[in-house]
Amino acid sequence: MSILITGAGGMVGSHMIDRFAAQGLADQVLGTHFKPTIDLEDIRGVSELMECDVRYYQPVFDVISARKPQRIFHLAAQSYPTVSWDRPEETMAINANGTINVFEAVKAIRRQDPDYDPMVVVACSSAEYGASLTPENTPVVEDTTLLPLHPYGVSKVAQDLLSFQYWKSDQIRCIRARIFNTTGPRKSNDVTSDFTWRAVRIEQGQADALEVGNLETQRAITDVRDLVTALILLSEKGHPGEVYNISGSKVYRIGDLIPLIESEVGRKLETKVNPKFLRPTDEPIIFGDSSRLVEHTGWKQEYTLQQTVQDMIAYWRKKLAR
Repeated sequence: MSILITGAGGMVGSHMIDRFAAQGLADQVLGTHFKPTIDLEDIRGVSELMECDVRYYQPVFDVISARKPQRIFHLAAQSYPTVSWDRPEETMAINANGTINVFEAVKAIRRQDPDYDPMVVVACSSAEYGASLTPENTPVVEDTTLLPLHPYGVSKVAQDLLSFQYWKSDQIRCIRARIFNTTGPRKSNDVTSDFTWRAVRIEQGQADALEVGNLETQRAITDVRDLVTALILLSEKGHPGEVYNISGSKVYRIGDLIPLIESEVGRKLETKVNPKFLRPTDEPIIFGDSSRLVEHTGWKQEYTLQQTVQDMIAYWRKKLAR
């Protein structure tokens, strides 16, 4: 059974490659990447890697038609809300048009091979809920109104609804996975990765303070390895056309990360606010109800936030020691 992972040069895709390799399936996996956000050396030689810009139809078609993967994990994205304010057109082109290209490629192949029937797992986002994420409305369920607060969130709504449309109109089996805050080793440009990276730099004498943004927002945080488990389970047991929240079960105030990190580095950390970390609009709390996921797949979290922080610090120590 051939497996395609778009966005294998991102944190989630790279850990998925590691997981399939651990299951003895490395030779069945093709990972595509373009402008990777991780160090590709972390996964080079594990499974086959190929450059592919999902903004363009032809290379996407060529990849899918050559392999006819039975499982497609569409993870390729511009995934940073802050970047989407500066580059909204690029964000929409990657996230919305990239999704169209994946489904259109499957449609085109099925015209020649009607038996081709892959499961497409699309990495959507909790950012779709936006203004609906209020303390009195969380944990949000999947039928909560979608009110995104930034171009990234809008692009993910487009990706989500496009996927539903291809299921209803063309019967292309798909799963819409609304992913909540996820972090872990290899992550960059989220609050946990920024904090752990800066803490290690302080530890090594390369910085003097932990730069922070809004410490009062609240987030349910999932370890990337638990997320990978959820996505794979959904490809096996999810109901085609369905949407699933993938959220941590415990909410943390962002400021609560600091003592966890301090316990790992063995020192108190001075903090200072960096205005660039303050967003024009920001959800006060991000927390989802994952009971549908649990009911349909049996998913459960295995990693505590302390373990995630510990592994991230170990990762940065190794990287910064080079």
